[in-house]
Amino acid sequence: MRFEIMRLDDVDGTAVDTTVVDAASVKQIVQQAAAIGQRLWIRPAGQSAS
Repeated sequence: MRFEIMRLDDVDGTAVDTTVVDAASVKQIVQQAAAIGQRLWIRPAGQSAS
């Protein structure tokens, strides 16, 4: 399964960077973001926002 990960702006929460990764990479990306206090939005790739 693939996931879309969006890095969110600290001020207004808008997506500033988007990448699509496989499930095995999600944990590493989340751990890196948590270490620096970065906000992420993660959803299955190919799904539209509702």
